[in-house]
Amino acid sequence: MGGMTTRETTGPAYGDGTRAVRAGLPEPVRHEPTLPGPVFAAHFHLPGEPTGPYTYGRDENPTWTHLERALGELEAPGEEGVETLAFASGMAAISAVLFSQLRAGDSVVLPSDGYQVLPLVAEQLTAFGIEVRTAPTGDDAQLDVLEGARLLWIETPSNPGLDVCDIRRLVAAAHARGTLVAVDNTLATPLGQRPLELGADFSVASGTKMLTGHGDLLLGYVASANAGAMAAVRRWRKIVGAIPGPMEAWLAHRSLATLRLRADRQSATALAVAEALRGRPEVSGLRYPGLPDDPSHRIAARQMQRFGCVVSFTLPSRARADRFLDALRLVDDATSFGGVRSTAERRGRWGGDAVPEGFIRLSVGAEDPEDLVADLLGALDTSAE
Repeated sequence: MGGMTTRETTGPAYGDGTRAVRAGLPEPVRHEPTLPGPVFAAHFHLPGEPTGPYTYGRDENPTWTHLERALGELEAPGEEGVETLAFASGMAAISAVLFSQLRAGDSVVLPSDGYQVLPLVAEQLTAFGIEVRTAPTGDDAQLDVLEGARLLWIETPSNPGLDVCDIRRLVAAAHARGTLVAVDNTLATPLGQRPLELGADFSVASGTKMLTGHGDLLLGYVASANAGAMAAVRRWRKIVGAIPGPMEAWLAHRSLATLRLRADRQSATALAVAEALRGRPEVSGLRYPGLPDDPSHRIAARQMQRFGCVVSFTLPSRARADRFLDALRLVDDATSFGGVRSTAERRGRWGGDAVPEGFIRLSVGAEDPEDLVADLLGALDTSAE
């Protein structure tokens, strides 16, 4: 990557907040900003042979370098040899891993309850002659269809159902069979869990959501210590050109400084919300990995440091769910999750998730917990007709 040096203030001896605030910052230069501004450049001065870190804007950019180093420091603090590549979106990052690692005749295992775009990805993989197998996230069911697969794709916690699988267990079984493992870490973020430390070959995430937290940019990334695999991912990015803009990369890096603050606040409030909803008779199927009685809590507590900001539950009907959403005042009816402003939606409206019509995915923001709980409970009362 680039020739810039990074301050050594983000090693494993430091806490999550210190690392988030300092990650990826260059050595201080007098009269220069702490975090250099975005570099807008399609090309760079390049006399003679094309050597050096920056040659063309599709391949490298100094603003990406700072961000990629920051993300690597959060995904694998103190670890040498971890490479991180930024992408234009989470789906660009996901696609880069899948399509760079798989060939016609290979088999891949995907979650059957994962992100709703994965079925479209599965269709494309199948069209390319790749066998796609699926199994649910819960109960580590992907183990049952793992034999002979080239790649295992894990999404934990799953979106939107919030099931959790045992990453260490699945990685051990996959590696024993020569299978690579990629973990979609979008919902957890590196402050919630670190898949590379749990043995995964790739940690992949959308930076659009809680990682950056403001709902104002699209971004994705891939992190791995497997140099050969990452060379293929980098080549795919070059071929497809799915690169982030420098402004998006700079905004993402700026936002990392508050990740610890946001993650702590939103996770704590999500637990308070889940506890409040647990007592409502019209709420069924309540899921939040931080609840002690959640089916995924035991595994989640073993591999996660924070349980995230998403709570899911089901209301009795589509009409009830729509009335509930309309009655909310502090929660926006919007897709995506992880932002500082709470959002919720009836997931069945998209048609891509196998969920009941009254299923709600709630993303808890940074509002005062008491205000948010009161708004949710008030909307439940108002929507009861």
